[in-house]
Amino acid sequence: MRIRFDRTRWTAGLVALALIAAGCASSADDSAAGLSDALGTTSDINPKNRDEVRDGGNLRLAVTSFPSNWNTLSADGNDGEISDIERPLMPRAFDIDAAGNLTVNHDFFTDVALTGTNPQQVTYTINPEAVWSDGSPITWEDIASQAHALSGRDKRFLIAITYGFEFVEKVERGVDDRQAVLTFNHPFGEWRGQLAGDSALFPKSVTADPESFNKSLVDRLGPSAGPFVVQSTDRTQGRIVLSRNPKWWGDTPKLETITISVLDQAAWASALRNNELDLIRLSSIDEVKAVRNTGGLVIRRAPGNRWRHITFNGAPGSILADPKLRVAIAKAIDRQGIATATQNGLVESPRPLNNHIFLQGQDGYQDNSAPVAYDPDQAARELDALGWKLNGDVREKDGRKLEIRDVMYNDPLWIQIAQIIQQNLARIGVRLIIDTKPGAGYFSNVIIPGDFDAAQFVFTGDAFYLSDIRQIYYYDPNDLQGNYGRIGSPELNALIERTLTELDPKKMIELANEVDRKVFEEGHSLPLTQSDGSFGARADLANIGSPGLASYDYTKIGFVK
Repeated sequence: MRIRFDRTRWTAGLVALALIAAGCASSADDSAAGLSDALGTTSDINPKNRDEVRDGGNLRLAVTSFPSNWNTLSADGNDGEISDIERPLMPRAFDIDAAGNLTVNHDFFTDVALTGTNPQQVTYTINPEAVWSDGSPITWEDIASQAHALSGRDKRFLIAITYGFEFVEKVERGVDDRQAVLTFNHPFGEWRGQLAGDSALFPKSVTADPESFNKSLVDRLGPSAGPFVVQSTDRTQGRIVLSRNPKWWGDTPKLETITISVLDQAAWASALRNNELDLIRLSSIDEVKAVRNTGGLVIRRAPGNRWRHITFNGAPGSILADPKLRVAIAKAIDRQGIATATQNGLVESPRPLNNHIFLQGQDGYQDNSAPVAYDPDQAARELDALGWKLNGDVREKDGRKLEIRDVMYNDPLWIQIAQIIQQNLARIGVRLIIDTKPGAGYFSNVIIPGDFDAAQFVFTGDAFYLSDIRQIYYYDPNDLQGNYGRIGSPELNALIERTLTELDPKKMIELANEVDRKVFEEGHSLPLTQSDGSFGARADLANIGSPGLASYDYTKIGFVK
């Protein structure tokens, strides 16, 4: 599963919150039919052949903030919204279907293959027509440069994740400049994900040195290679326009342009109904009903690959530095109650996500959450044993109150979920302080520096479930990558390394679930819910919608004739 930070969120109505508080729940109605299919089985994109889609048109989309860094490989650019913007702009090695099956993306590579096992070697053969938007060819040097930047060996590169390049010993020129041969110093089972999913290939001008890697794409995207290019950006107006790439060698895109507007998500549904947007992620049962009742709009729904969670801060000196304290607090959080409150009416049987690595429906998913099973009475006993004694309404230890600052994007649902948690924790004498932040700079100014006791945001998963477990759950104080809770152990690190070097698919899944159990035991973070995957769309919009695990073909997206 590829893990990508994302501010995007769902918004539950206050009615649902009240129902949970009352201990009951209403049933879903026909306007919001629940999900019965599992992730990895379906997508809902209104598929049409190219000859059924008209030439031209402008697709109007929305994001919640302007990119802080267009380099999605960097710590500052590791944002799901930025990745979504760049999907039609940057090369990837594989196309993915709804079941997570992979096929080589022949627009960019004629072949990607495991060509050796002792040592492991992977050979990328680049499409001879593939060029960057400045006209320069895509070559083995671009891959070699990115492999070096992401290896983690030079700490000056502020990378978000290694993508397994820490195992790549060298990258060499193959039969010509259009072929790269990667030689690994350890086996790496998820090698297909190194230049796929959210891991796009960037030109060597971006990855060649730390200065260009960290800063060259802060204000704008450099050379790209996809069916679209960036035509214009306006940070003040909050608008990005993509247009057809004049140097594109593949099928001509059906769309003429894609316009992406920065807009608070609370306004997305109204903008869709007012014919100002063409496709949005829906946020509540009320929005689903409103879209269903608006002419020319439809609901597109397949099980989603985004999941909500709480990350705890276990840095030395933090109030949650003790793993036993984190686990005790986690046991007092009613995750089923949160699932029912936020997804009642959107899915048939709301339930929490009980795995950090696999999504519900993926091969390998199992419930490993027993270490944090909801048991507030046991949580209270464990806090007593740890020396946190009640003093009035709030526990204290050594003169320090057990107060936790919960940081989140300023959005109604984040606040409502925090209020549920606040009520849960008050029952055991823990005070939760709700601290909302604006979207701009949320990761770079708050999450990355660790300015929280607990933090809420969204992860995005994909077909490559192993590529990023090191990013989030491996702990190296000198190379945090995405472990912003600063939580881990030598035992977990060793288990992660063992998992990443396993090549047998069945054993990989077994080891990945061992990692997940250990993550729960350490109180690293707490999964809450998986997205229901509801989108509102123009009825005549084709080949885009709710994709599940599938990737889009941006040359086919458009409006039906």
